[in-house]
Amino acid sequence: MGTAFFIVKLPYNRLYPFNDNVVENMLEKQHLIDIANTQMPFGKYKGRMLVDLPEEYLLWFAKKGEFPEGKLGQLMEMTLAIKIEGLEGLLKPLKR
Repeated sequence: MGTAFFIVKLPYNRLYPFNDNVVENMLEKQHLIDIANTQMPFGKYKGRMLVDLPEEYLLWFAKKGEFPEGKLGQLMEMTLAIKIEGLEGLLKPLKR
């Protein structure tokens, strides 16, 4: 089975392909709760919740094509997609 991609236009006229797993996973409530309540475990923004990470920081990972492996990388990629669409306000009520 092939992988479907969704193209999202980013600021500065760049395109970023979100694979179908990212789009499908965004529809799961638990992933949204995890994005709102998972702390960034490393780097400049260590300790911040993923939903509170600056969009530019997430774009940096996307431009490099190197989100972390595993669940953290998936959540970060979903967070970027949510921020690009301007939907992060939906996650704020989910924060504990």
